[in-house]
Amino acid sequence: MSLPPDPTTQANWQDVASEHVDFDWTVDFAKETISGSVTHTLVWRKPDVREVIFDAQALDIQKVLVEDKPGEFSLGPKHEVMGVPLKVVLPADRAVGDKIRVQIFYSTTKDCTALQWLDKEQTQGKTFPFLFSQCQPIYARSLAPLQDTPSVKITYTANVKSVLPALLSAIRVAPPATGPAHDGKEIGKDYVTYEYKQPVPIPTYLVAIAVGNFRYRALPAVEGKEWTSGVWAEPELIDATYWEFSEAINKFLITAEKILPPYRFGVYDVLVLPPSFPYGGMENACLTFLTPTLLVGDRTLVDVVVHELTHSWFGNGVTQANSTHFWLNEGWTTYIERVLLQLLHTPADRGFSFLIGRTSLTNALKQYTSKPKYQRLVIDFDVGEDPDDAYSTVPYEKGANFLLHLERMLGGLDVFLPYVHDYVSTFMGKSITTEDWKRHLYAYWAQHGGEEKVKALDRIKWDEWLYGEGLELPVEMIYDTALAREAFALAEKWDASRSESDVSKLGFQEADLSTFNANQKIVFLERLQSYPALPSTHIQHLGALYGFLSTPNAELRWRFYEVALLDPASAAARAFAPAAAQWVVGRDGSGVVRGRMKFCRPTFRAVARVDRTLAVEVFSENKLSFHPIARRLIEKDLGLA
Repeated sequence: MSLPPDPTTQANWQDVASEHVDFDWTVDFAKETISGSVTHTLVWRKPDVREVIFDAQALDIQKVLVEDKPGEFSLGPKHEVMGVPLKVVLPADRAVGDKIRVQIFYSTTKDCTALQWLDKEQTQGKTFPFLFSQCQPIYARSLAPLQDTPSVKITYTANVKSVLPALLSAIRVAPPATGPAHDGKEIGKDYVTYEYKQPVPIPTYLVAIAVGNFRYRALPAVEGKEWTSGVWAEPELIDATYWEFSEAINKFLITAEKILPPYRFGVYDVLVLPPSFPYGGMENACLTFLTPTLLVGDRTLVDVVVHELTHSWFGNGVTQANSTHFWLNEGWTTYIERVLLQLLHTPADRGFSFLIGRTSLTNALKQYTSKPKYQRLVIDFDVGEDPDDAYSTVPYEKGANFLLHLERMLGGLDVFLPYVHDYVSTFMGKSITTEDWKRHLYAYWAQHGGEEKVKALDRIKWDEWLYGEGLELPVEMIYDTALAREAFALAEKWDASRSESDVSKLGFQEADLSTFNANQKIVFLERLQSYPALPSTHIQHLGALYGFLSTPNAELRWRFYEVALLDPASAAARAFAPAAAQWVVGRDGSGVVRGRMKFCRPTFRAVARVDRTLAVEVFSENKLSFHPIARRLIEKDLGLA
């Protein structure tokens, strides 16, 4: 199966491709560098190719060995998005299938986008510094010289020398996770070499490292399952982390394996990162990274793990060929995540999740009104165009709705799930395009449904779903709203109350939300955003009465500020913009930055619509608290880049 060129890489992976990588690293917190070498096992895909080209960005390349002998290499001109091509001369007269080892000695630099180095004050324990990576979509090239495209999948090993415990997106070989922390050596002083192996081929964006003062707690073994699971966190958070996720992770994995092929990666651990982590979660193989905003003490947000775990099949298993087809990763993951929510809870929970996502989709589509190609599922990126510019919930939500529509057109969930299993089984371990998926879809249903199912597929508005722009979906999607009705009704009462200026006469009570779960509260706040902005007195009363002004649940606090800042010219917006700005940078008394881009980007955008000077000043004073990826995108949002 041939794949098209990837517009985000300069590597010549179609000529000669990396098959296996050995990392040998030393982590230096004083210099804030990772240094050492990366050794590629390359395989010729075309005969007599005389050079291999790697992606590199903000790296100090020192020397290259080809089959353990000094190699000739050169660096091409720097591209703002793609970095620099690292070209290494290869020997002549090699045939397709021949292999060779190329070792590159290098060091990261201060401009490495993939890494965030945190001072000890930015951690929970405030005793040791912290390091973590984020390589998706195209930042692995700033961690190591790689053929940084999801069209290439690699196995890898790693030896990491560090004075703090090191975790990677792989299976731990030594020292044992269940042994004493840092192999019993003095944390922060003594070097320990950590060994890892990743025997399952993965795309380079799943190469990940985190280094800090971690502790591990294993989850109970599941009879009949070969995989293991556990949680990692700083010592101060390990009890809370274990409590929050201990009942969920194994249950999620067991449920997923009821409808999907067996979990392939052997280990499923989660790591709670410091608050500057820019995502809710990142599906790094064997080791999901999680935001600490999920630790709310009531297990109401643990379903985020369902999404990251589902990536083990969609993304980590069946992988997008390049960023043009990102929806294959995220749309499928979001769709199956919601199927699992139905199996774990009720059909109403599945519909409710689609309802919540629809608000997010609407907001994302509006965000790209001036750049409508980013409203598409399949985005035709120009060569060198930054895929992060298109990052939004569109591939997640539009993609999941597309698959839900297909499910309904083809006969419902029970009929559709066997196809899903076949899709994953067919493409597991491969990188594919939307066209590959569509061909398989038609072939499967021609074989298993005949003419009737093929006719159903022919009725799909393919071009509108895949390439359509605008604020509406190609068809009207109806969801189960059973869990939303009370939230809708309460929002309607608040909307109807705006004419009463004396809030003491409104009649609302704290008990209004006593039967609401966290998602129902979210829907209530989102529903309020569909009405004209409430008066400032009402918003103050709303926040105080229901505890939204002080809730530690970032999902609720963020949405409350969205309600408060709905009309940028209103008195309410002027009153609440400073509080929203201080909350997002952790100056609200919590000391916790809201580095997750789901929260920080829209909050800064909303504050800027009210008072751009305030937004710019608060961000500029605190920008180093945010991960480099989030920092760069906020700067674009605020017109600073």
